Parts: sequence; C-alpha cells; structure tokens
Amino acid sequence: MRPFDIEAIRAEFPILGRTVYGRPLVYLDNAATTQKPVQVVRTMEDMLLRVNANVHRAGHLLAAEATEMYEAARDTVAAFIGAGEREEVVFTSGATAALNMVARGLCELLVGEGDNVVISEAEHHSNIVPWQMAMGSRGELRVLPVGADGRPEVERLEELVDERTRVVAITQCSNVLGAWTDLQRVVEVARRHGAVVVVDGAQGIVHGGVNVNELGCDFYAFSGHKLYGPTGTGVLWGRRELLERLPPMMGGGEMVAPQGVTFTSSIFAELPYRLEAGTPNYVGAVGLAEAIRWLGEFDAEEVARHEAKLREVAVAELLKINGLKVYGADPDGSANGSGDGKNSAPIVAFNVEGVHSADLGQLLDKQGIAVRTGTLCAQPLVERLEEKGTGGVCRASMAIYNTEQEVVMLAQAVRKAVEMLCR
Repeated sequence: MRPFDIEAIRAEFPILGRTVYGRPLVYLDNAATTQKPVQVVRTMEDMLLRVNANVHRAGHLLAAEATEMYEAARDTVAAFIGAGEREEVVFTSGATAALNMVARGLCELLVGEGDNVVISEAEHHSNIVPWQMAMGSRGELRVLPVGADGRPEVERLEELVDERTRVVAITQCSNVLGAWTDLQRVVEVARRHGAVVVVDGAQGIVHGGVNVNELGCDFYAFSGHKLYGPTGTGVLWGRRELLERLPPMMGGGEMVAPQGVTFTSSIFAELPYRLEAGTPNYVGAVGLAEAIRWLGEFDAEEVARHEAKLREVAVAELLKINGLKVYGADPDGSANGSGDGKNSAPIVAFNVEGVHSADLGQLLDKQGIAVRTGTLCAQPLVERLEEKGTGGVCRASMAIYNTEQEVVMLAQAVRKAVEMLCR
C-alpha cells in the first residue's frame, strides 16, 4: 500500500493546479464526475498511440493485443467487485446505460399486468425514468419514502413488497445527501418475496466499494467516470442465470454467434458478448481498469477516514453561517457521526435562507469553487427537501484529493457570497 500523502496524490491530478478567474481551483463537484490521475490518461494515450485496433474480430497482432488488454480490464473489474465469474461483467457506456439495459430486459421478462416494481425516493433519474419507460402501463411503480436522515426507510419495505413485486431497484448511496442504504435489509426482504434486486452503485462504488456476492443482489451498475476513470465507461454486473435470460437491448456486430446471422433469424453469442453489441469502448475499459488499479494502491479504510473528515469539517464550517441548512446531517453537524465514512459519503447538500441555489453557485464559481446546484438529477427528492424559492440545492462533494483547507475555503466563499446577495 502507498502511504496516504495528500500532496503526492494531488500532484497526480494536474487539473487541480489550474486557476479559475484568477483563483486556485477548488473542485468540489466529484459526485458529478471525478478528475483523472495522469496514470489513467497515459494508459489510454499509450493504447491509442501503440495498440489501437478493434477487439475480438481481426487476426492481426494489434487486434490480438487490444483484445488481451480489453479482456484483462474485465478481469480487473470482476476482481474489484467480487464477481464470481468474469463473464458476469458487462461493459456499458455508464450506469445509465446499464440501468436502462436491466430495466428494459427485466420488465420484458418478468413484469406483467398487476405486477409491481419498487424503487426509492432517493433515486437518481437514471433509476426512475428507465423503469417508467420499460414498464409503460403493464405494472405499478411503487416508491419507498426517505426518512429525515436522508436514508430510504427500509423498515417500511414490507409495506410495499408483496407477492406481485418483481424487482426492487435502489441506490447504494444518494447522490444528493451521501446517505447509504441498508442494502442487506433490502436484499433480505426482496428475497423473501422472490423479487430481483437491482443496485445503482454509481456513488457507492467509489466511497464504499462492493462485493456483489457478499451483498447478495442480482444486478449492480456503476460508472467509470465517478471512479477516477474515463467518461463513456460503465459496468453492469449480473448473476449469470439472469444475464443469460436478459434480452439484449441492442443488436449488431459482436453480440451474435459465429455464422449466427441469416435473414430470418440470429443466434446470440455467449456472455458477456451477447450484451455488448458493436465496437466496445475498449480504450475506456482499459482506462477504467487503470483507475481501479490506481485506487487500489491506497488503504480503503484510510481513504474513507479522510473523506469522512472532509465532510465533517465541511458541515461544521457551513453550519456557522446564519440561515444555512445542511440536509441529512445530524443536528450537531457531525455528518451522522461515525467518522469512518460508513454513515455518509462525502457529499453535502445545503441551502441558505432567501438565496437561490443558482445565484450562490455562480458566486462560488467566481471565487474558484466548483459545486453543483439545482435538482441534481434527483428532482423528486430535492423538491421534497428544498424550501420554496431556492431553485434546488447546492451540493459540495469531496474526493480522495480534496483537503480540509479546501472545505474551509468553501465555507468562507459561501459566507462572502451570502453577504453579497443579502446586503
């Protein structure tokens, strides 16, 4: 393991050294996308410059080398998430594509008139809209409410899950509040009723990780770009027996068996290729594998403690500002308090009384502070949380390379912006 040296880590992210409007960049929009270490960029550059060829198809050396790197990336992902078989790892363009694939496939396979699918109030649009689209009028979409602490009220799951529940699709960690879902309880209830469990791990994968077999879910989706990897990459993991039944969402090259296409029918390839139509983002997959290797150089518990401390300091400093409200934190500002990152990921959503979130975000930007504002692609949850007239929330989200000084700078910048807006 590498020693946790924050300055050495930051040196591997050149973008953190740039200025914005003449001020040092403080990048606190990591829940939207993380920055990429130079190792990831160089790995992808090297592949493009030396080993660029379409995978699986051709018989020449470059194609063989590219294929070997692409499939090695699959092995890296499988080991990272604890997959039982490498064939259970399907590369996609991101968590959104993965969730659309599983929603469409499961609704076609399992959901009929009178059936239901259960999601939670904490979901990102990517785990709401695909189910609406895939279900149509065939079944009922039921919503598990979120409690005052920002967590899905899993103790109420028994009220929603019944013998007609086909799927429970739920987030591992809220992109708005950083609140973790009690997934073990979700799996327990769903299993008792024979429902399939789909987990959106887009936020959870980078802060808490996962072992999919220990978790006991049936599908798990995540994006590479929130994991210090490139955009346009993602993973759908699923149990082999379900993946083999899942209807392909796309048809084309690569997802068919050799000599498997006629004008009357087609024979699909074996897993995982039957679900990976067309030329895959093989360069991106190799970049994602490098990001996983890079993150694996650090002690996960040490990273979690660092990120938990960042959130704790951020909440404490922000709550010193009159009229500022942090959503989901304990009243004492301890960020739900464990100090180990297990209760809340390093995400802080807040508003200031009488201030529109977009106005606040723009003034923070002018001071070099990058945050996200609005409904955060989680409109139902944010609209429940926010006070009228705020235009959503402000969200600061931290990562491995952020410092305590930066979150203090955030609070100072918020205070200055509020003074300008309210004078």
